[in-house]
Amino acid sequence: MANFGFIKRQTKDFINIDPLQTGGKLTEEARKALIEWGDGYSVCDFCGGRLEEIKRPPIYNLVNEALPDFLNCDFTRLTNGAREAKFAVMHALRRDDAWVVIDSNAHYSTYVAAERAGLNIAEVPNTGYPDFEMRAEKYAETIEDTKKKGNIVLAVLTYPDGNYGNLPDAEKVSQICHEYSIPLLLNCAYAIGRMPINAKQLGADFVVGSGHKSMASAGPIGVLGFNKEYSKNLTRKSEKYKVKEVEFLGCTARGVTVMTLIASFPHLIERIKRWDEEVDKARWFSKKMEEMDIIQLGDKPHNHDLMFFESKGLYEISKKAKGGRYFLYKELKKRRIHGIKAGLTKNFKLSTYMVEKGQLEIVLGAFREIFEKYS
Repeated sequence: MANFGFIKRQTKDFINIDPLQTGGKLTEEARKALIEWGDGYSVCDFCGGRLEEIKRPPIYNLVNEALPDFLNCDFTRLTNGAREAKFAVMHALRRDDAWVVIDSNAHYSTYVAAERAGLNIAEVPNTGYPDFEMRAEKYAETIEDTKKKGNIVLAVLTYPDGNYGNLPDAEKVSQICHEYSIPLLLNCAYAIGRMPINAKQLGADFVVGSGHKSMASAGPIGVLGFNKEYSKNLTRKSEKYKVKEVEFLGCTARGVTVMTLIASFPHLIERIKRWDEEVDKARWFSKKMEEMDIIQLGDKPHNHDLMFFESKGLYEISKKAKGGRYFLYKELKKRRIHGIKAGLTKNFKLSTYMVEKGQLEIVLGAFREIFEKYS
């Protein structure tokens, strides 16, 4: 039988360059909230039936005032993750034999959400190696082709995508979609909370965020912003339980997740003002990696902290090194560096977000040492 009980997190004090975690590291205020509100559905003590109507603690203010202002959209709702937000939108808009147009850089959960909602999927191709760029005109081509097959109820653009960290031209894509009277959902799981997002300026009808990926919150928690035009579809009430919204199954983030988001929210407002510094740091890191022939793929110059690298040198080492393709993971672990998945050498992604430059120098030094060791 497994040894259950408290389990220490082995990588807790490592330098963390995992894209899933750099933007989700808790603030000190959120760590306090984690303990204070950790008992089950703790906020339900104050609920009269609607999560977003709870005024103490200030969930009402977060959902009805702070988040709509933060995202520049008409309404917001909390969800149990970005995928749940995408599914809620898709399910609310679905029709029989209808289609959703999705970028080929999309996260797998976008496809799964569409399948669960019963929608047919049309994929917009990227430009392929080495840029993997999503071009707006390809949306027009895919929409034209898909129109012949049936009704298109939604288009999705991942901003940025979780593989390459590419930031496509969302405004141009939204213009194209709206010319065809198709609403656009921006999946901003790696954007909201890291960088400024203005839904109306970008032309998005829906924006989706991830608290545990990018908003310094304990997960899982997501945010969904949407415009007035689609509020009736998304907020329809149960026939039997009159205050409960069907698409959100009544209530969503019912405890520590929302309280850590509230605790971190003032920090998020401040840190997005320093986004240009984060982009400069990512570009600096990319340049240093390329000096070792570890080549960054995707947008160049890069506009996000999430980056995808290709290293033929590390791949060649993995063919002979003890541990094979796991050698890089083990070498980094020895140096207390976490975030590149075990088994990856030729291609891997990482994030520099909120990682101090001194720590990134250590990461760069580790790669140099590894090359020297196996040369």
